[in-house]
This record gives sequence, structure tokens and C-alpha cells, in this order.
Amino acid sequence: MIPNRAAFPQGFVFGTATSAYQIEGHAFGGAGLTHWDSFAATPGNVVRAAHGAVACDHYHRLEEDLDLLAGLNVDIYRFSTSWARVLPEGRGTPNTEGLDFYDRLVDGLLVRGIKPAVTLYHWELPGPLADRGGWCNRDIADWFAEFTWAIMGRIGDRIWSAAPINEPWCVSWLGHFDGCHAPGLRDIRATARAMHHVLLAHGRAIEVMRTMGLTNLGAVCNMEWSAPASTRPEAQHAARTYDAIYNRFFLGGLMKGEYPELALAGLQPHLPTGWQDDFATITAPLDWIGLNYYTRKIIDHAPGPWPNYAERPGPLPKTQMGWEIYPDGLRDFLIRIAREYTGDLPLYVTENGMANADVPGHPDTARCAYFGQHLAAVQHAIAAGVPVWGYIAWSLMDNYEWAHGYDKRFGLVHVDFDNLQRVPKASYHALAQCWCRAD
Repeated sequence: MIPNRAAFPQGFVFGTATSAYQIEGHAFGGAGLTHWDSFAATPGNVVRAAHGAVACDHYHRLEEDLDLLAGLNVDIYRFSTSWARVLPEGRGTPNTEGLDFYDRLVDGLLVRGIKPAVTLYHWELPGPLADRGGWCNRDIADWFAEFTWAIMGRIGDRIWSAAPINEPWCVSWLGHFDGCHAPGLRDIRATARAMHHVLLAHGRAIEVMRTMGLTNLGAVCNMEWSAPASTRPEAQHAARTYDAIYNRFFLGGLMKGEYPELALAGLQPHLPTGWQDDFATITAPLDWIGLNYYTRKIIDHAPGPWPNYAERPGPLPKTQMGWEIYPDGLRDFLIRIAREYTGDLPLYVTENGMANADVPGHPDTARCAYFGQHLAAVQHAIAAGVPVWGYIAWSLMDNYEWAHGYDKRFGLVHVDFDNLQRVPKASYHALAQCWCRAD
């Protein structure tokens, strides 16, 4: 069973989310090339070399998709803006067509009574900035501040909430250490600098938006619960190291102005000179913290250089991504974040959902069960005294799932990628019913 709106505190908000490159279609409206375009064009990086040129064609189907949002009975819609759509060269003169598109998006939400929740960056770095070192270049903090001025100068007056950067771990570690996201590097020095610079850019963007008089500003971090593969001390240490890199590095930087020792053990020699001085900017006061949560990982010791860990298969049921379904991790993260980092600061679940190989007209029971279990975990956290103020399901529609191309389906709405027809799934209808307002 999916708990309904009445089972949550007064004022608790529900929503769904998407990201620009995954749905808009990047070949339209004067958008510039991104490092994801070049990453996808490199053989072996993306399943069937799929790219975001058309994606879900949200750019041309905006009104239809906004109507789907309205039919879902959401309070808020979390979307991202494309840096390369607004500033095709990454800097300089804004693209009027791009700004106009986000104008129409925000106005369309407001007309339908939906609060716009914007994330400024969801991974598509303009190609010309990637050529200049991207997230490894300290100057990116100032470039990102310029982008913030450009986009929020147009839509900031109508935004309900804003966060600068989606999932700093993915931007930095996944793209610079694991190499399975753009820019596709496997370089610890690049990783350390990207991890630090992404937080510095976040802080600069918060400064810009405060200067503009904007409020309800936050940060969105993705987290994976880290469980040791055994009771062996080596496995326990490996799990703590994974937790330090994945979860505590970014929250520690944002909320405490420090990085965990287990992460610094490998990263500190590669951090930029004077990195400690940047915490005054990184810790710019926030109004809320968002948690993106999907799974846990079973971690064991691995030989070789730092960080000396490896993932092991877990015993629980898996999603189409091969991720364990572990709702207790969401409850435990919410409790941990409030207890150790944020106190009374409002928390939002800004992404949660599952990929499932579904077909329109079929029951979609696995996804409905997933939402029910994780919303129950949110209720348990609230009962424990955690100030959770909202829950946002990922994702509105099936989309471009990055290195997985179009194979993994997270959507509440099925998209036929041959004709782009949208068909709401049973999970869409189930959530719409549960989120229906009594008034």
C-alpha cells in the first residue's frame, strides 16, 4: 500500500522530478554541445551509443508533459536547467531561445498550481568549458556563478526553491575516478579537484542567488547506505571508507566545513593548494537539504591502491539497475543527516524511484511496492522526530539514463522511444490517487 497524503504532516509536499539533458532533446533551441555529447559519441561509453539529441522531445511537447504533471496531483516539480542551453559557449551572451523555454516551463507550472523547484546543473557541462579543464579547473566556480546570474535573472522571481548542483558525487567521483560518466576520466588528482570545486561552485551560486534576494535555497546530495560484507576489520574499514567518500565528504563540506579523514587519506595530496580556505564559501547558509536515495551497497576490502574497497552482490531483491531494494536505508539516512549534520533544517527526499522493465497496461506492481515501502520509511523518520518536509519521485517519464542509454525505465509515464508517445503507468495512477487533495 502507498500511504496517502493524509498520512503525512500538514504542509508536507509531494512531487516528481526530471533533468534537462535526459528529456528535453538537446538538438533543439540553440543549445550548445556538452561533454555528454562527446562522451556518448565515443565508442563503448554508452549502450548503443545513445545520446540526448532528441531524448523525450520535452522541448516540443512541453504542454503535454505539464498536463501529465497536473494529472499526477503533485505540489512541486523538480526540474533542471541546461547550462549549455542557456549559455551555448558556457560563458558570454545567453541564448534567448533557451531562456524563453525555461520561462514557458515555469509559467506553465504556475498556471497549473505547481511549485517550480529548479536545480541549476544536472551533469551536462558545456563543451567549451570541458575543453578548459571543466570541474578540474578552479575557475569553474566563477563560470558557474555567471551561469547562475543568467538563468536566475530570468526565472528566479517565480521559483519556489533552487539548488545549484545535482549529486556532487556523480559529477566528480563517477565522472573522474570511475570514468563511467562524462568526462570519462580515471584520475585521482582530477577527482579530488572536481570533488572540491563542485562544492566551491555550489557556494558561489548560493552567494549569487542570495545577492539577487532569492530564498528557499538548498543542496541535493545522493547517498548510498554502505554495509560491510563481513565482520572482518578490513571489510568494516572498507565500508566506512566508502561511506566517507560517497556520503560524508559532501555533507561534511557543506554543513561542517570539513572533509572526513577516511576520504582525505587518499584525496588530500591531490586537493588544490589552499583548499581549506574555501570552506567560508562552501558553507554558505542553506534553507534545506535534499537527499537522493535509491539503494545500499555491500562493501568488502580489496587489494591494491586506495580506496581499497569493492562492491559485493547483496541478498535483497534488485531493480532493473541491479540495485538492492533497501528502504531502511532511506529512514536511517534521514535520521543520521538530522542528528549529525542539519538539526532542525528541513529535509526533502529529492529523488527516489526504481528502474523496472515494464510494459504499458501491465500492473506495475513492483514500482508501486517500491514507492509504498520508501514512503513508509519516510513516515518512520518523521515519527523519530526528523523534519522531513517533502518527497519527490524519480522520474516523471522514462528517459535517457546516461551510460545506460534508453534501456532502463524509471518513469511513472512510459515513453515509446520510436514515436515518443506517453502512456501513464499504473504507478502514475496509484500516486495520483494517493496525492489527491481533500480540498
